[in-house]
Amino acid sequence: MAESTSHEPSTIILEDWFREGVLLAPEAAGAVRSLLGEGFGLPVLMSSHRADCPLEAQGWHHDADSVFGPELNYLQVFYYPQDTPEEMGPTEVLPRSHIAKASRDIEWTGGVSTASPAGTVFITIYPILHRRAKATGTGVRHLLKYNYWRMTPPLRDWVVEPDFDFRAANYGGHHQAWWIAHMFYWLCGDAERFRTVGGQGWPYSGSQHNQVGPSYGFPGPPRRMPPG
Repeated sequence: MAESTSHEPSTIILEDWFREGVLLAPEAAGAVRSLLGEGFGLPVLMSSHRADCPLEAQGWHHDADSVFGPELNYLQVFYYPQDTPEEMGPTEVLPRSHIAKASRDIEWTGGVSTASPAGTVFITIYPILHRRAKATGTGVRHLLKYNYWRMTPPLRDWVVEPDFDFRAANYGGHHQAWWIAHMFYWLCGDAERFRTVGGQGWPYSGSQHNQVGPSYGFPGPPRRMPPG
Protein backbone atom coordinates (compact mmCIF):
# COMPACT_ATOMS: atom_id res chain seq x y z
CA MET A 1 0.00 0.00 0.00
CA ALA A 2 2.89 2.37 0.71
CA GLU A 3 4.42 1.77 -2.73
CA SER A 4 1.32 1.61 -4.95
CA THR A 5 0.13 4.87 -6.50
CA SER A 6 -2.70 3.32 -8.54
CA HIS A 7 -6.30 3.90 -7.52
CA GLU A 8 -7.01 0.36 -8.82
CA PRO A 9 -4.14 -1.92 -7.65
CA SER A 10 -5.95 -5.06 -8.85
CA THR A 11 -2.82 -7.22 -9.13
CA ILE A 12 -2.89 -7.60 -5.34
CA ILE A 13 -5.81 -10.01 -5.93
CA LEU A 14 -3.36 -12.40 -7.61
CA GLU A 15 -1.02 -12.48 -4.61
CA ASP A 16 -1.43 -15.81 -2.79
CA TRP A 17 -0.83 -14.24 0.63
CA PHE A 18 -3.62 -11.70 0.03
CA ARG A 19 -6.09 -14.23 -1.38
CA GLU A 20 -5.58 -16.65 1.49
CA GLY A 21 -5.08 -14.11 4.28
CA VAL A 22 -7.78 -11.61 3.35
CA LEU A 23 -10.14 -12.62 0.54
CA LEU A 24 -10.49 -16.23 1.70
CA ALA A 25 -9.81 -15.77 5.42
CA PRO A 26 -12.29 -18.10 7.16
CA GLU A 27 -14.04 -15.31 9.08
CA ALA A 28 -14.64 -13.28 5.92
CA ALA A 29 -15.32 -16.18 3.55
CA GLY A 30 -17.80 -17.73 5.98
CA ALA A 31 -19.86 -14.55 6.14
CA VAL A 32 -19.75 -14.14 2.35
CA ARG A 33 -20.77 -17.79 1.84
CA SER A 34 -23.81 -17.33 4.08
CA LEU A 35 -25.01 -14.40 1.94
CA LEU A 36 -23.95 -15.38 -1.59
CA GLY A 37 -24.14 -19.17 -1.51
CA GLU A 38 -21.64 -21.80 -2.57
CA GLY A 39 -18.76 -21.14 -4.95
CA PHE A 40 -19.03 -17.36 -4.75
CA GLY A 41 -16.87 -15.35 -7.16
CA LEU A 42 -13.79 -13.52 -5.95
CA PRO A 43 -13.10 -9.89 -6.87
CA VAL A 44 -11.56 -9.03 -10.24
CA LEU A 45 -11.15 -5.31 -9.53
CA MET A 46 -9.58 -3.63 -6.49
CA SER A 47 -10.12 0.01 -5.57
CA SER A 48 -7.73 1.94 -3.34
CA HIS A 49 -9.20 4.86 -1.38
CA ARG A 50 -6.02 6.48 -0.14
CA ALA A 51 -6.63 9.65 1.86
CA ASP A 52 -4.01 12.19 2.89
CA CYS A 53 -5.25 13.47 6.23
CA PRO A 54 -6.50 15.86 7.58
CA LEU A 55 -9.58 16.12 5.35
CA GLU A 56 -13.16 17.30 5.53
CA ALA A 57 -15.91 14.68 5.28
CA GLN A 58 -17.15 13.49 1.91
CA GLY A 59 -20.76 13.93 0.89
CA TRP A 60 -23.06 10.95 1.38
CA HIS A 61 -23.38 8.93 -1.82
CA HIS A 62 -24.44 5.66 -3.42
CA ASP A 63 -21.70 4.17 -5.58
CA ALA A 64 -22.10 4.35 -9.35
CA ASP A 65 -24.45 1.90 -11.08
CA SER A 66 -26.18 0.91 -7.84
CA VAL A 67 -29.16 -1.39 -8.41
CA PHE A 68 -31.99 -1.16 -5.88
CA GLY A 69 -34.11 -4.24 -5.30
CA PRO A 70 -34.49 -7.42 -3.23
CA GLU A 71 -31.84 -9.47 -5.04
CA LEU A 72 -28.41 -9.85 -3.41
CA ASN A 73 -26.04 -10.86 -6.18
CA TYR A 74 -22.86 -9.18 -4.93
CA LEU A 75 -21.39 -7.61 -1.82
CA GLN A 76 -19.26 -4.55 -1.30
CA VAL A 77 -16.35 -4.93 1.11
CA PHE A 78 -14.06 -2.42 2.80
CA TYR A 79 -10.71 -3.67 4.09
CA TYR A 80 -8.52 -1.69 6.48
CA PRO A 81 -4.84 -2.71 6.22
CA GLN A 82 -3.97 -0.36 9.11
CA ASP A 83 -5.50 0.85 12.36
CA THR A 84 -8.20 3.35 11.38
CA PRO A 85 -9.51 5.30 14.39
CA GLU A 86 -12.02 8.14 14.17
CA GLU A 87 -9.36 10.78 13.62
CA MET A 88 -8.22 9.05 10.40
CA GLY A 89 -11.57 9.41 8.64
CA PRO A 90 -13.02 5.88 8.53
CA THR A 91 -15.96 5.12 6.25
CA GLU A 92 -19.41 5.86 7.66
CA VAL A 93 -22.49 3.99 6.45
CA LEU A 94 -26.18 4.80 6.82
CA PRO A 95 -28.08 1.62 7.77
CA ARG A 96 -31.11 0.75 5.62
CA SER A 97 -30.29 3.45 3.08
CA HIS A 98 -29.88 0.76 0.39
CA ILE A 99 -33.62 0.42 -0.08
CA ALA A 100 -34.08 3.30 -2.53
CA LYS A 101 -31.92 5.97 -4.12
CA ALA A 102 -31.55 9.15 -2.06
CA SER A 103 -29.98 12.51 -2.83
CA ARG A 104 -26.39 12.93 -1.71
CA ASP A 105 -27.12 16.62 -1.06
CA ILE A 106 -29.19 15.84 2.02
CA GLU A 107 -27.26 16.23 5.28
CA TRP A 108 -27.99 12.77 6.63
CA THR A 109 -27.57 12.01 10.30
CA GLY A 110 -27.40 8.72 12.10
CA GLY A 111 -24.46 7.27 10.21
CA VAL A 112 -22.44 4.45 11.74
CA SER A 113 -18.66 4.66 11.87
CA THR A 114 -16.51 1.72 10.76
CA ALA A 115 -13.47 2.82 12.80
CA SER A 116 -11.56 -0.44 13.25
CA PRO A 117 -8.17 -2.02 13.92
CA ALA A 118 -5.85 -3.23 11.16
CA GLY A 119 -7.11 -6.30 9.33
CA THR A 120 -10.82 -5.47 9.62
CA VAL A 121 -13.08 -6.67 6.80
CA PHE A 122 -16.32 -4.70 6.69
CA ILE A 123 -19.09 -6.21 4.53
CA THR A 124 -21.91 -4.08 3.13
CA ILE A 125 -24.52 -4.08 0.39
CA TYR A 126 -23.36 -2.13 -2.67
CA PRO A 127 -26.04 0.62 -2.87
CA ILE A 128 -25.81 1.71 0.79
CA LEU A 129 -25.20 5.40 1.44
CA HIS A 130 -21.67 5.95 2.72
CA ARG A 131 -18.91 8.51 2.95
CA ARG A 132 -15.42 9.09 4.27
CA ALA A 133 -15.78 10.76 7.65
CA LYS A 134 -13.94 13.92 8.62
CA ALA A 135 -10.28 13.21 9.38
CA THR A 136 -8.58 15.36 12.01
CA GLY A 137 -5.40 13.28 12.25
CA THR A 138 -2.32 13.50 10.07
CA GLY A 139 -0.83 10.91 7.74
CA VAL A 140 -2.13 8.54 5.09
CA ARG A 141 -5.28 6.47 5.54
CA HIS A 142 -5.39 3.37 3.33
CA LEU A 143 -8.59 1.49 2.47
CA LEU A 144 -9.24 -1.21 -0.14
CA LYS A 145 -12.71 -1.77 -1.61
CA TYR A 146 -13.86 -4.75 -3.68
CA ASN A 147 -16.82 -7.01 -4.52
CA TYR A 148 -17.69 -10.68 -4.07
CA TRP A 149 -20.20 -12.20 -6.52
CA ARG A 150 -23.04 -14.73 -6.37
CA MET A 151 -22.53 -17.71 -8.71
CA THR A 152 -25.49 -19.90 -7.69
CA PRO A 153 -29.23 -19.20 -7.22
CA PRO A 154 -30.29 -18.33 -3.64
CA LEU A 155 -31.17 -21.31 -1.48
CA ARG A 156 -32.25 -21.68 2.12
CA ASP A 157 -29.39 -24.01 2.93
CA TRP A 158 -28.22 -22.39 6.14
CA VAL A 159 -28.85 -23.68 9.67
CA VAL A 160 -32.58 -23.26 10.26
CA GLU A 161 -33.89 -22.36 13.71
CA PRO A 162 -37.12 -24.37 14.03
CA ASP A 163 -38.73 -21.82 16.36
CA PHE A 164 -38.04 -18.79 14.13
CA ASP A 165 -41.38 -17.05 13.47
CA PHE A 166 -41.51 -15.47 10.00
CA ARG A 167 -44.83 -13.81 10.84
CA ALA A 168 -43.61 -12.06 14.01
CA ALA A 169 -40.05 -11.20 12.91
CA ASN A 170 -39.08 -7.53 12.98
CA TYR A 171 -38.75 -6.38 9.36
CA GLY A 172 -38.90 -2.66 10.20
CA GLY A 173 -41.38 0.15 9.76
CA HIS A 174 -42.97 2.02 6.87
CA HIS A 175 -41.08 2.14 3.54
CA GLN A 176 -38.69 -0.55 4.82
CA ALA A 177 -40.47 -3.67 5.94
CA TRP A 178 -41.78 -4.77 2.53
CA TRP A 179 -38.31 -4.45 1.02
CA ILE A 180 -36.49 -6.24 3.83
CA ALA A 181 -38.99 -9.09 3.94
CA HIS A 182 -38.85 -9.42 0.15
CA MET A 183 -35.04 -9.75 0.27
CA PHE A 184 -35.31 -12.31 3.06
CA TYR A 185 -37.66 -14.48 1.00
CA TRP A 186 -35.42 -14.04 -2.03
CA LEU A 187 -32.40 -15.19 -0.03
CA CYS A 188 -34.41 -18.22 1.02
CA GLY A 189 -34.87 -19.07 -2.67
CA ASP A 190 -38.63 -18.59 -2.44
CA ALA A 191 -39.29 -15.03 -3.62
CA GLU A 192 -42.45 -16.22 -5.39
CA ARG A 193 -44.02 -16.88 -1.99
CA PHE A 194 -43.59 -13.26 -0.92
CA ARG A 195 -46.79 -11.23 -0.83
CA THR A 196 -47.83 -8.10 1.03
CA VAL A 197 -51.23 -6.43 1.31
CA GLY A 198 -49.69 -3.11 2.41
CA GLY A 199 -50.72 -0.72 5.15
CA GLN A 200 -50.55 -2.17 8.64
CA GLY A 201 -50.53 -5.70 7.29
CA TRP A 202 -47.55 -8.06 7.29
CA PRO A 203 -44.58 -7.45 7.11
CA TYR A 204 -44.93 -3.98 8.70
CA SER A 205 -43.75 -4.40 12.27
CA GLY A 206 -43.16 -0.84 13.50
CA SER A 207 -46.09 -1.07 15.95
CA GLN A 208 -46.16 -4.83 16.38
CA HIS A 209 -45.51 -4.55 20.12
CA ASN A 210 -48.86 -2.74 20.51
CA GLN A 211 -50.95 -5.16 18.42
CA VAL A 212 -53.59 -7.34 20.07
CA GLY A 213 -53.41 -10.02 17.39
CA PRO A 214 -51.21 -11.31 14.55
CA SER A 215 -50.72 -9.22 11.41
CA TYR A 216 -52.98 -9.83 8.43
CA GLY A 217 -51.64 -10.85 5.04
CA PHE A 218 -48.90 -13.26 6.06
CA PRO A 219 -48.19 -15.50 3.02
CA GLY A 220 -46.64 -18.33 5.02
CA PRO A 221 -42.97 -19.11 5.58
CA PRO A 222 -40.66 -19.82 2.64
CA ARG A 223 -40.19 -23.45 1.76
CA ARG A 224 -36.98 -25.21 2.68
CA MET A 225 -35.94 -26.73 -0.62
CA PRO A 226 -33.29 -29.44 -0.92
CA PRO A 227 -30.04 -28.60 -2.78
CA GLY A 228 -30.28 -29.09 -6.52
